[in-house]
Amino acid sequence: MSDIRTIGILGGGQLGRMLSVAASRLGIRCHIYEPGTSPAADVAWRVTHAPYDDQDALRTFAESVDVITYEFENVPTSALDLLEKICPLHPNRKALSVSQDRVTEKTFLNEIGLTTAPFADVPDEDALAGAIERIGRPSILKTRRMGYDGKGQVRIGDGPAEWTGAPSVLEGFVDFTAEISVIIARGRDGQVAAFDPGLNVHREGILRTTTVPCGLPSRVTTDAVLCAARIANALDYVGVMGVELFVTPAGLLVNEIAPRVHNSGHWTQAGCAVDQFEQHIRAVAGLPLGDGKRYADVVMENLIGDDMDRVPELLSTPGVQVHLYGKGDPRPGRKMGHVNRIGT
Repeated sequence: MSDIRTIGILGGGQLGRMLSVAASRLGIRCHIYEPGTSPAADVAWRVTHAPYDDQDALRTFAESVDVITYEFENVPTSALDLLEKICPLHPNRKALSVSQDRVTEKTFLNEIGLTTAPFADVPDEDALAGAIERIGRPSILKTRRMGYDGKGQVRIGDGPAEWTGAPSVLEGFVDFTAEISVIIARGRDGQVAAFDPGLNVHREGILRTTTVPCGLPSRVTTDAVLCAARIANALDYVGVMGVELFVTPAGLLVNEIAPRVHNSGHWTQAGCAVDQFEQHIRAVAGLPLGDGKRYADVVMENLIGDDMDRVPELLSTPGVQVHLYGKGDPRPGRKMGHVNRIGT
């Protein structure tokens, strides 16, 4: 058995909530550190509500746990500097630094032999015109840091180009036939286990559904898993990672990586004996990984905003597993929960 009894989690959103539930099944407690409201607080052993610049709170938190992980990648560097002196951090700082900055991320992926969309660094608005000349139109301008679910992004078409308001990266348009994601785990001992790639559908920049099996040829899904494994090994990664890829006629392009459990991996809760959340807990605690084998076909659908009105019907539908996050009032674009439809 592991000597890890308490895991500290930076961030108290729905991912922290589901990680805490998974840890409890293995007899492991979770201590959440969250500056704001925390859906994870309903289920975690302990919660610290404090800002990331509160050094006393950070120190007390780190001293109360055996290992620290995180449910989102934009943890301030200053907080990590303090925490890492007291307690081990998994995944490591390199994984965070690569994923926090889109230019750094794409440069890293190219350096390890993986293909991305063509891109150009756009440090300020004055550099935008030159970047468009190099990359062309149509293209997508994204802030280098922060931004999720379509936020911090501007599509560059034929008209005047908008500016994001922050240092950005310009990505060339990718004519893809499908978008898939691989949820992969790597243990402390270097053991790697991957779940089946899922087929993703986005609307308005937000993931709506993930379907497994994805319906693509085995040569494509095998290549996708190998890409994800290359990334995890290059980062000396410990934990679960989400890797999003575009399927194109010329092959796979890596879109982005997320050094944490991932929305597109929620289907594993209904399709696998060991889901992505337990897999992450196992990895950071030094326990053996599950094999990731899928035993059911699943369609995961996010419940966003007013989709909550459908919950009574969904609860009455056979083969549907409902997960609600315990958030406040629904808002447009706000993820309130998800459902897994089994055998669809």
